[in-house]
Amino acid sequence: MALQLSRAVSDGIRRTLSRTGAVLFFALLVLQFGIQTSINSALLGYLPAEAAAEFSSDAGLTLPVSGGVGLALFAAFTVLSSAYFVVVSRTLAQPLAEMSTFPAGVTDRLGRATFTALVGGLIVTVAVTVGFAFLIVPGLFLAASFLFFVFAVAVEDRGVVGSLKRSWELSRGSRLKLGLLVALSAAFGGVLGVLAPLLILAGAPVAADVLTVVLSAAFFLPYYGIIASAYRQLRDGGPGTGGRPSQSVDPSRTPEL
Repeated sequence: MALQLSRAVSDGIRRTLSRTGAVLFFALLVLQFGIQTSINSALLGYLPAEAAAEFSSDAGLTLPVSGGVGLALFAAFTVLSSAYFVVVSRTLAQPLAEMSTFPAGVTDRLGRATFTALVGGLIVTVAVTVGFAFLIVPGLFLAASFLFFVFAVAVEDRGVVGSLKRSWELSRGSRLKLGLLVALSAAFGGVLGVLAPLLILAGAPVAADVLTVVLSAAFFLPYYGIIASAYRQLRDGGPGTGGRPSQSVDPSRTPEL
């Protein structure tokens, strides 16, 4: 069945306007603040002392740690973020009527799913970046084709190769509409790319980081809700506004890492 994008948008937003949505939002805020702060701290920590003193006022959110510690914090928050998006995918992909609570198996095989999401996410990022480096259209095509990768990992318990194939299969016939979602995300990034430098130029780097984190969390949680709704539509062959989910794929029959 072809993707009904307008239904996915309205249904996806409703999925985040719940108690679990609020919990996921605040967790995303913590992770985003952690990532931004650790990046700033690592960059500042690796600068020579003279340069660090000169640029410290423009560094934004930082911690008084060495560059190595900042880099280690960034790695830790990256792993936590991968685990978070596994949980987000499992939560937002459940029936709409059950969105007031987290699904019973939300942490099942979380370690393996996190590792798979990390490895596959790196592959997708490289592929999409290369696609955009050549032309915009190949980048949009690949980004749309792999939009459901994390859902295949988290919800269907597939491995890296199986999840890439599953996302490619689900997106077939709906890549143009999914590409609009990718373009929306890129447009949002462009807006942040203008606002944050303006605040930095105005001498408010901390405000720039806070604005970036808060707006990113406010945008991307509903955005993933929309993707979850689109995933349910294409997986179940129906509108996906609730109801009974389809049977999960047997992980023993899918390619693993």
